[in-house]
Amino acid sequence: MSAFSTQLLEGLDVMAAVVDTGSFGKAAELVDLSQSGVSRAVARLEARLGIRVFERTTRQVRLTDEGRRFYEEVMPLIGALAEATGSAAGDAQQVRGKLRVNVDPLFARFILAPRLGDFMDSCPELEIELRSKDELGDLVADGFDVALRFGHPQTSSLVARKLFDTRVLAMASPQYLQRFGHPTDPRDLELHHHKCILFREPVTGKPFPWEFQQRRKKLLVQPKGMLTVNDPGTVYSTCLAGLGIAQLFELGTEEYVSAGQLVPVFPTWSDYRFPLYAYYPSRRYVPRKTRALLDFVGKLVD
Repeated sequence: MSAFSTQLLEGLDVMAAVVDTGSFGKAAELVDLSQSGVSRAVARLEARLGIRVFERTTRQVRLTDEGRRFYEEVMPLIGALAEATGSAAGDAQQVRGKLRVNVDPLFARFILAPRLGDFMDSCPELEIELRSKDELGDLVADGFDVALRFGHPQTSSLVARKLFDTRVLAMASPQYLQRFGHPTDPRDLELHHHKCILFREPVTGKPFPWEFQQRRKKLLVQPKGMLTVNDPGTVYSTCLAGLGIAQLFELGTEEYVSAGQLVPVFPTWSDYRFPLYAYYPSRRYVPRKTRALLDFVGKLVD
């Protein structure tokens, strides 16, 4: 086996700092170097690798395609090395460091946030940064460890792992049902006397279609909507206010239903489910902090 040279690792911490902060100046503060020192460290790394790692303009710094591939391959290995070192030092069971998570806004607000305290209590040495974003974006270039998104997997070089799925239910407030009546069939929502709250899908820019399922029988409905929104929180608040019928996830609405604030409209058409996926850069090695979050989220529907 050839001898390992520590020179191979030189500059990787600086590269990671630039990726995390998005600038050479902020990276310099993070690693306690001057900005010129960061530039020199990156230049030496690029010279050793024989590739250009970053594209630099006056406005932004971003990974090149070659730099992104290198980052996705090497950083999980560096994490594994750090974790192995920590295990040898006797802290194998500790989950520590900083975990940056790109989170679906709906999942963050109504499902994860109310339950996050249990996870934080179980990992007291972990620093968590949650950023609610409508789109997955470039996970590596944006400095995220993992993304949690509702919806079926997008075409990507990232690893996509399904954590759970939850039922999608048409719901309304008692006030709405008292005023406009209780529809008995999903196709009733295509009639003008019912009002539906439509949610505009951020990727396509079009309202989500409404799908219902009864065992193996599926039904696609084009509801009549007087209100279309692009914020999931607004869907919930307007539905609770009695402005219309909305499709909501069962997970996260249990308290509203038990309190009588929301009523499932078609209980016999309630078998349609929607998945939550986790996205992360490498299949070879998943850091302990990421695994801990995925295990926690995967148990939310147990």
